[in-house]
Amino acid sequence: MMDFIMAPLIVGIICAGIYGLFELFVRRKERLAIIEKIGERLDGSAFDGKLALPGYGPKFSVSALKAGCLLAGIGLGMLVGFFISVNLSASSSFVDDRWFREELMSVAYGASTLLFGGIGLIIAFIIETKMGKEKK
Repeated sequence: MMDFIMAPLIVGIICAGIYGLFELFVRRKERLAIIEKIGERLDGSAFDGKLALPGYGPKFSVSALKAGCLLAGIGLGMLVGFFISVNLSASSSFVDDRWFREELMSVAYGASTLLFGGIGLIIAFIIETKMGKEKK
């Protein structure tokens, strides 16, 4: 059924993997060169009495918050889409055409999933801005 897309998809995945490998090796060489340059200029006495460099402490990552809110929103959207489709299929007098009813159910699933996923991201943004205000 999806044979026409499998070959380009596999080629794309292989090319992305090879590109990722080359990028990793190039970044490694760049980082080592930067460390060597910095190492020549720094003096060990600058770090006496300090446990860590300023600004390199543990930071709070909001990517987990965004992903969690997005997935919760998508799950809620799928649940709402399910209830809409059950209500549409229960009322068989609504439309006698089966194709139209199935298309209407798929639109209900898609729209509710996207709507609640977007609402989840908006909630994550609001939480993130409130946390940013509390830190200041």
